[in-house]
Amino acid sequence: MSIKVTSVTKTYKSQKALNDVSFSADKGQIIGFLGPNGAGKSTMMKILTGFIKPNAGKVLVDDIDVLQTPLKAQQNIGYLPEHNPLYEDMYVREYLQFQASIFKVDKNEVDTCIEKVGLGVEAHKKINQLSKGYQQRVGLAAAILHNPSVLILDEPTTGLDPNQLVEIRALIKALGKEKTVLFSTHIMQEVEAVCDRVIIIKKGEILIDKELKALQHKNQQIINVTFDDVIDETQLHKLENGILCVNVKENTWELTFTSHKDMRGKVFDFAKDSNIRILELTSKSQNLESLFREITK
Repeated sequence: MSIKVTSVTKTYKSQKALNDVSFSADKGQIIGFLGPNGAGKSTMMKILTGFIKPNAGKVLVDDIDVLQTPLKAQQNIGYLPEHNPLYEDMYVREYLQFQASIFKVDKNEVDTCIEKVGLGVEAHKKINQLSKGYQQRVGLAAAILHNPSVLILDEPTTGLDPNQLVEIRALIKALGKEKTVLFSTHIMQEVEAVCDRVIIIKKGEILIDKELKALQHKNQQIINVTFDDVIDETQLHKLENGILCVNVKENTWELTFTSHKDMRGKVFDFAKDSNIRILELTSKSQNLESLFREITK
Protein backbone atom coordinates (compact mmCIF):
# COMPACT_ATOMS: atom_id res chain seq x y z
CA MET A 1 0.00 0.00 0.00
CA SER A 2 1.27 3.48 -0.85
CA ILE A 3 -1.05 5.02 1.76
CA LYS A 4 -2.53 3.30 4.81
CA VAL A 5 -4.55 5.33 7.32
CA THR A 6 -5.86 3.47 10.37
CA SER A 7 -8.35 4.86 12.92
CA VAL A 8 -7.13 8.46 12.74
CA THR A 9 -8.83 10.90 15.12
CA LYS A 10 -8.00 14.59 15.45
CA THR A 11 -9.60 16.99 17.91
CA TYR A 12 -9.21 20.76 18.16
CA LYS A 13 -10.30 21.67 21.70
CA SER A 14 -13.94 20.48 21.78
CA GLN A 15 -14.29 20.03 17.99
CA LYS A 16 -13.60 16.63 16.47
CA ALA A 17 -12.13 17.33 13.01
CA LEU A 18 -11.57 13.62 12.22
CA ASN A 19 -13.34 10.70 13.84
CA ASP A 20 -11.80 7.23 13.48
CA VAL A 21 -10.91 7.65 9.78
CA SER A 22 -9.44 4.65 7.93
CA PHE A 23 -8.61 4.13 4.26
CA SER A 24 -5.81 2.85 2.07
CA ALA A 25 -4.58 3.41 -1.49
CA ASP A 26 -2.38 1.56 -3.94
CA LYS A 27 0.11 2.82 -6.48
CA GLY A 28 -1.54 3.93 -9.73
CA GLN A 29 -4.73 5.26 -8.12
CA ILE A 30 -6.08 8.80 -8.39
CA ILE A 31 -8.46 9.46 -5.51
CA GLY A 32 -10.82 12.42 -5.25
CA PHE A 33 -11.03 13.44 -1.58
CA LEU A 34 -14.33 15.32 -1.32
CA GLY A 35 -16.45 16.98 1.31
CA PRO A 36 -18.10 20.28 2.24
CA ASN A 37 -16.07 23.05 3.87
CA GLY A 38 -15.02 22.04 7.38
CA ALA A 39 -15.38 18.31 6.65
CA GLY A 40 -11.77 17.53 7.68
CA LYS A 41 -10.14 17.16 4.24
CA SER A 42 -7.24 19.57 4.79
CA THR A 43 -6.68 18.22 8.32
CA MET A 44 -6.36 14.68 6.94
CA MET A 45 -3.94 15.85 4.25
CA LYS A 46 -1.77 17.69 6.80
CA ILE A 47 -1.64 14.54 8.94
CA LEU A 48 -0.73 12.42 5.90
CA THR A 49 2.15 14.73 5.09
CA GLY A 50 3.42 14.92 8.67
CA PHE A 51 2.67 18.60 9.23
CA ILE A 52 0.35 17.93 12.16
CA LYS A 53 -0.16 14.91 14.42
CA PRO A 54 -3.47 13.20 15.18
CA ASN A 55 -4.71 12.46 18.69
CA ALA A 56 -4.97 8.79 17.78
CA GLY A 57 -4.38 6.45 14.86
CA LYS A 58 -1.61 5.38 12.51
CA VAL A 59 -0.47 6.68 9.09
CA LEU A 60 1.90 4.85 6.74
CA VAL A 61 3.27 6.11 3.42
CA ASP A 62 5.20 3.45 1.50
CA ASP A 63 5.29 1.46 4.76
CA ILE A 64 7.02 4.39 6.54
CA ASP A 65 5.35 5.58 9.75
CA VAL A 66 4.61 9.26 9.11
CA LEU A 67 4.04 10.00 12.79
CA GLN A 68 7.30 8.39 13.97
CA THR A 69 9.62 9.38 11.09
CA PRO A 70 7.99 12.32 9.25
CA LEU A 71 11.16 13.50 7.48
CA LYS A 72 11.79 10.07 6.00
CA ALA A 73 8.17 9.79 4.87
CA GLN A 74 8.22 13.29 3.36
CA GLN A 75 10.96 12.20 0.95
CA ASN A 76 8.28 10.05 -0.72
CA ILE A 77 5.52 12.69 -0.64
CA GLY A 78 4.79 15.61 -2.93
CA TYR A 79 2.45 18.14 -1.27
CA LEU A 80 0.59 21.11 -2.69
CA PRO A 81 -1.30 22.75 0.21
CA GLU A 82 -4.55 24.66 -0.20
CA HIS A 83 -2.75 27.97 0.43
CA ASN A 84 0.26 27.60 -1.84
CA PRO A 85 3.30 28.78 0.23
CA LEU A 86 5.68 30.36 -2.29
CA TYR A 87 8.62 32.74 -1.87
CA GLU A 88 7.12 35.38 -4.12
CA ASP A 89 10.27 37.54 -4.39
CA MET A 90 12.16 34.66 -6.02
CA TYR A 91 12.23 33.90 -9.73
CA VAL A 92 10.42 30.75 -10.85
CA ARG A 93 13.54 28.84 -11.88
CA GLU A 94 15.46 30.14 -8.83
CA TYR A 95 12.69 28.92 -6.49
CA LEU A 96 12.58 25.48 -8.08
CA GLN A 97 16.38 25.19 -7.96
CA PHE A 98 16.17 26.05 -4.26
CA GLN A 99 13.59 23.28 -3.79
CA ALA A 100 15.83 20.89 -5.73
CA SER A 101 18.73 21.61 -3.35
CA ILE A 102 16.52 20.77 -0.34
CA PHE A 103 15.64 17.35 -1.76
CA LYS A 104 19.16 16.86 -3.17
CA VAL A 105 17.73 16.56 -6.68
CA ASP A 106 19.85 17.20 -9.78
CA LYS A 107 19.09 20.75 -10.89
CA ASN A 108 18.61 19.50 -14.45
CA GLU A 109 15.29 18.12 -13.19
CA VAL A 110 14.08 21.71 -12.74
CA ASP A 111 13.82 22.27 -16.50
CA THR A 112 12.01 18.95 -16.91
CA CYS A 113 9.44 19.98 -14.28
CA ILE A 114 9.03 23.45 -15.78
CA GLU A 115 8.22 21.79 -19.09
CA LYS A 116 5.86 19.24 -17.51
CA VAL A 117 3.63 21.84 -15.84
CA GLY A 118 3.70 24.32 -18.74
CA LEU A 119 5.75 27.06 -17.06
CA GLY A 120 8.27 27.56 -19.86
CA VAL A 121 7.16 31.03 -20.96
CA GLU A 122 6.95 32.25 -17.35
CA ALA A 123 10.13 30.68 -15.92
CA HIS A 124 12.13 33.94 -16.17
CA LYS A 125 9.62 35.92 -14.08
CA LYS A 126 9.38 36.57 -10.35
CA ILE A 127 6.65 34.50 -8.70
CA ASN A 128 4.80 37.65 -7.58
CA GLN A 129 4.44 38.63 -11.25
CA LEU A 130 2.53 35.46 -12.08
CA SER A 131 -1.22 34.98 -12.19
CA LYS A 132 -2.86 32.77 -9.56
CA GLY A 133 -3.05 29.94 -12.11
CA TYR A 134 0.66 30.06 -12.91
CA GLN A 135 1.52 30.26 -9.21
CA GLN A 136 -0.43 27.02 -8.79
CA ARG A 137 1.75 25.51 -11.51
CA VAL A 138 4.88 26.54 -9.61
CA GLY A 139 3.51 24.80 -6.50
CA LEU A 140 2.73 21.69 -8.52
CA ALA A 141 6.21 21.70 -10.07
CA ALA A 142 7.73 21.90 -6.57
CA ALA A 143 5.53 19.00 -5.43
CA ILE A 144 6.68 16.64 -8.21
CA LEU A 145 10.30 17.83 -8.45
CA HIS A 146 11.78 15.03 -6.30
CA ASN A 147 9.71 12.35 -8.10
CA PRO A 148 7.67 11.28 -5.03
CA SER A 149 5.62 8.08 -5.08
CA VAL A 150 2.66 9.82 -3.36
CA LEU A 151 1.12 13.15 -4.33
CA ILE A 152 -1.17 15.05 -1.94
CA LEU A 153 -2.87 17.93 -3.75
CA ASP A 154 -5.23 20.22 -1.85
CA GLU A 155 -7.36 22.20 -4.34
CA PRO A 156 -4.66 22.00 -7.07
CA THR A 157 -6.72 23.65 -9.83
CA THR A 158 -7.69 26.81 -7.94
CA GLY A 159 -7.38 29.87 -10.17
CA LEU A 160 -6.80 28.00 -13.43
CA ASP A 161 -8.60 29.09 -16.59
CA PRO A 162 -10.45 26.44 -18.68
CA ASN A 163 -7.46 25.80 -20.96
CA GLN A 164 -5.09 25.45 -18.01
CA LEU A 165 -7.59 23.10 -16.33
CA VAL A 166 -7.44 20.70 -19.27
CA GLU A 167 -3.62 20.73 -19.23
CA ILE A 168 -3.32 20.17 -15.46
CA ARG A 169 -5.98 17.44 -15.55
CA ALA A 170 -3.96 15.66 -18.21
CA LEU A 171 -0.79 16.04 -16.10
CA ILE A 172 -2.48 14.66 -12.96
CA LYS A 173 -3.87 11.75 -14.98
CA ALA A 174 -0.40 10.99 -16.39
CA LEU A 175 1.20 11.19 -12.94
CA GLY A 176 -1.48 8.88 -11.56
CA LYS A 177 -0.29 6.03 -13.76
CA GLU A 178 2.89 5.64 -11.73
CA LYS A 179 2.06 7.37 -8.43
CA THR A 180 -0.68 7.47 -5.82
CA VAL A 181 -2.54 10.77 -6.11
CA LEU A 182 -4.94 12.05 -3.43
CA PHE A 183 -6.50 15.40 -4.25
CA SER A 184 -9.33 17.49 -2.93
CA THR A 185 -11.54 19.74 -5.02
CA HIS A 186 -15.01 21.29 -5.00
CA ILE A 187 -15.34 20.80 -8.76
CA MET A 188 -17.15 17.53 -9.36
CA GLN A 189 -16.46 17.56 -13.12
CA GLU A 190 -12.79 17.54 -12.20
CA VAL A 191 -13.22 14.32 -10.25
CA GLU A 192 -15.29 12.67 -12.98
CA ALA A 193 -12.62 13.61 -15.56
CA VAL A 194 -9.58 12.43 -13.59
CA CYS A 195 -10.30 10.07 -10.69
CA ASP A 196 -10.46 6.30 -10.36
CA ARG A 197 -11.94 6.41 -6.88
CA VAL A 198 -13.88 8.78 -4.63
CA ILE A 199 -13.80 9.31 -0.87
CA ILE A 200 -16.50 11.61 0.51
CA ILE A 201 -16.06 12.90 4.06
CA LYS A 202 -18.44 14.90 6.25
CA LYS A 203 -17.93 16.11 9.82
CA GLY A 204 -14.73 14.10 10.07
CA GLU A 205 -16.24 10.76 9.02
CA ILE A 206 -16.04 8.90 5.71
CA LEU A 207 -19.49 8.50 4.14
CA ILE A 208 -18.42 6.93 0.84
CA ASP A 209 -15.25 5.19 -0.36
CA LYS A 210 -15.91 3.65 -3.77
CA GLU A 211 -14.59 3.28 -7.28
CA LEU A 212 -15.91 6.11 -9.47
CA LYS A 213 -17.42 3.61 -11.93
CA ALA A 214 -19.50 2.06 -9.14
CA LEU A 215 -20.95 5.46 -8.28
CA GLN A 216 -21.69 6.27 -11.92
CA HIS A 217 -23.61 3.02 -12.42
CA LYS A 218 -26.18 3.47 -9.68
CA ASN A 219 -29.10 3.28 -12.17
CA GLN A 220 -30.52 6.48 -10.78
CA GLN A 221 -32.38 8.90 -12.99
CA ILE A 222 -33.31 12.48 -12.14
CA ILE A 223 -36.24 14.20 -13.85
CA ASN A 224 -36.94 17.90 -13.44
CA VAL A 225 -40.54 18.69 -14.26
CA THR A 226 -42.57 21.91 -14.17
CA PHE A 227 -46.36 21.57 -13.96
CA ASP A 228 -48.84 24.32 -14.85
CA ASP A 229 -50.47 24.14 -11.42
CA VAL A 230 -49.82 23.22 -7.80
CA ILE A 231 -49.61 19.51 -7.09
CA ASP A 232 -49.73 17.57 -3.83
CA GLU A 233 -46.38 16.00 -2.91
CA THR A 234 -48.13 12.86 -1.62
CA GLN A 235 -49.30 12.17 -5.19
CA LEU A 236 -45.72 12.30 -6.49
CA HIS A 237 -44.64 9.74 -3.90
CA LYS A 238 -46.94 7.22 -5.62
CA LEU A 239 -44.83 7.28 -8.81
CA GLU A 240 -43.34 3.87 -9.65
CA ASN A 241 -39.65 3.48 -8.64
CA GLY A 242 -39.60 7.00 -7.14
CA ILE A 243 -37.18 7.42 -4.24
CA LEU A 244 -37.03 11.19 -3.74
CA CYS A 245 -38.99 14.29 -4.74
CA VAL A 246 -37.84 17.84 -4.01
CA ASN A 247 -39.83 21.03 -4.64
CA VAL A 248 -37.15 23.13 -6.38
CA LYS A 249 -39.37 26.17 -6.88
CA GLU A 250 -43.04 26.93 -7.46
CA ASN A 251 -44.61 24.00 -9.38
CA THR A 252 -41.13 22.64 -10.31
CA TRP A 253 -40.02 19.32 -8.87
CA GLU A 254 -36.83 17.26 -8.96
CA LEU A 255 -37.86 13.60 -9.04
CA THR A 256 -35.29 10.83 -8.44
CA PHE A 257 -35.99 7.29 -9.63
CA THR A 258 -34.05 4.07 -9.37
CA SER A 259 -34.67 2.19 -12.60
CA HIS A 260 -33.05 0.92 -15.79
CA LYS A 261 -36.09 2.25 -17.72
CA ASP A 262 -36.65 5.81 -18.94
CA MET A 263 -39.18 7.14 -16.41
CA ARG A 264 -40.29 10.16 -18.45
CA GLY A 265 -43.24 8.20 -19.87
CA LYS A 266 -44.44 7.42 -16.34
CA VAL A 267 -44.30 11.13 -15.45
CA PHE A 268 -46.33 11.99 -18.58
CA ASP A 269 -48.91 9.32 -17.69
CA PHE A 270 -49.05 10.63 -14.13
CA ALA A 271 -49.71 14.19 -15.38
CA LYS A 272 -52.44 12.97 -17.72
CA ASP A 273 -54.17 10.94 -14.99
CA SER A 274 -53.92 13.93 -12.62
CA ASN A 275 -55.44 16.22 -15.25
CA ILE A 276 -52.44 18.55 -15.09
CA ARG A 277 -50.18 19.79 -17.88
CA ILE A 278 -46.39 19.57 -18.07
CA LEU A 279 -44.75 22.86 -19.09
CA GLU A 280 -41.14 21.61 -19.05
CA LEU A 281 -39.39 18.31 -18.48
CA THR A 282 -35.69 17.39 -18.50
CA SER A 283 -33.95 14.14 -17.59
CA LYS A 284 -30.41 13.32 -16.48
CA SER A 285 -28.58 10.40 -14.95
CA GLN A 286 -27.37 10.52 -11.37
CA ASN A 287 -23.96 12.22 -11.40
CA LEU A 288 -21.35 12.78 -8.76
CA GLU A 289 -22.53 16.33 -8.05
CA SER A 290 -26.11 15.27 -7.32
CA LEU A 291 -24.86 12.36 -5.19
CA PHE A 292 -22.54 14.71 -3.28
CA ARG A 293 -25.41 17.13 -2.58
CA GLU A 294 -27.70 14.31 -1.57
CA ILE A 295 -25.41 12.76 1.05
CA THR A 296 -23.74 15.90 2.46
CA LYS A 297 -26.72 18.24 2.84
